[in-house]
Amino acid sequence: MSDNVRYVLCYESGDLSLARELFPAHRARYLEFMRRGVLLALGPFTDGGGSMGVFTSREAAGEFASGDPFVRHGVVSKWNVREWREVTPE
Repeated sequence: MSDNVRYVLCYESGDLSLARELFPAHRARYLEFMRRGVLLALGPFTDGGGSMGVFTSREAAGEFASGDPFVRHGVVSKWNVREWREVTPE
């Protein structure tokens, strides 16, 4: 088995009325982080209560959130980063 420490960025939903308008800028940001190889996966929870992203470092997760249009314009009401140990079969 292999285990890696990852950093999970958790978002809580805020004012979703701006999400559609801000989505292109949010998408451009997450694609940039994916191209850099520091964002491994992301997506919303199916209950509409928020979303999460999995990053390779705490610094990358914080950098992403601090400049994300969803955070800056209130689509996200609150965010935090949690350390997670990913265990996968070899």
